[in-house]
Amino acid sequence: MNASPLPSTDLLLGAPAPVVSVKPVVLPAPGRGTDLHVRVSAPATGRDLPVVVLSHGFGSSLDGYAPLADFWAAHGFAVVQPTHLDSRTLGLAADDPRTPLIWRIRVEDLTRVLDGLDALEAAVPGLAGRVDRGRIAVAGHSWGGQTASMLLGARVLDAAGEPGEDMTDPRVTAGLLLATTGRGGAELSPFAAEHFPFMNPDFTGMTTPALVVAGDQDQSALSVRGPDWFTDPYYLSPGPKSLLTLFGGEHSLGGITGYGVTETTDESPARVALIQQLSTAYLRRAFHPGDAAWSAARAALAKDAEPLGRVEGE
Repeated sequence: MNASPLPSTDLLLGAPAPVVSVKPVVLPAPGRGTDLHVRVSAPATGRDLPVVVLSHGFGSSLDGYAPLADFWAAHGFAVVQPTHLDSRTLGLAADDPRTPLIWRIRVEDLTRVLDGLDALEAAVPGLAGRVDRGRIAVAGHSWGGQTASMLLGARVLDAAGEPGEDMTDPRVTAGLLLATTGRGGAELSPFAAEHFPFMNPDFTGMTTPALVVAGDQDQSALSVRGPDWFTDPYYLSPGPKSLLTLFGGEHSLGGITGYGVTETTDESPARVALIQQLSTAYLRRAFHPGDAAWSAARAALAKDAEPLGRVEGE
């Protein structure tokens, strides 16, 4: 049974393929203190596979986000999931000297993945030569959304309000930003302003095309604003962007962080299915401009009598 209001997944995106997944693939990371552990998932068949690098939210790991990673891989993408230093699996101490720099090391993790695609391909039986290096997207949820946004052109403002280093990566041509935090400064709660000074993004240079996904019930303790805070990456960035607003969606967006994850407060298989389908259709449109899945999915959602969300933008 299809849990989404859209047409069946097989009709919209084609039948899923068997998936091959390998973990951990270890990328040497001198100066990081811990080598970078990565999971790589890809369909067992097919060629010219686009790449999606998925940055997890705070505390998660390469084992998180199975509802998204498995779905994308089954529908034609090579999905790469690094474990960042904030992962609970690493147990980094709060007073570790790397802690204040984790936001930056996270971005370097994604760049390291792109630099190491040869090794990652070779680690998965039968994958070598099947990946299209010219079609790369970054995706991220929550803190991972800020991490991914940096490769799309976002920057972090310093204490004087000046943009920091530009970490845009030209190899990345599309993005998926899920429950990604908005503006900093006066928008932050006192706790966030004290503990997360890096949470001060500037989206004015984020020109790479991206789909922004936000829940209209995502009330964050990190901001003095309401759920519309998570729409800032859409409204404050130039270039082609789309916004998917999920009705009733909280920070886990229905449960994208994993099957049965305890921190999911708004469990909804239908909401997760909608994100699976729309995100995949969006990526197909981004990498294959003639692909009809995105426009078909949008039209179906707009016609639904009791829609789970709405799409704005391109």
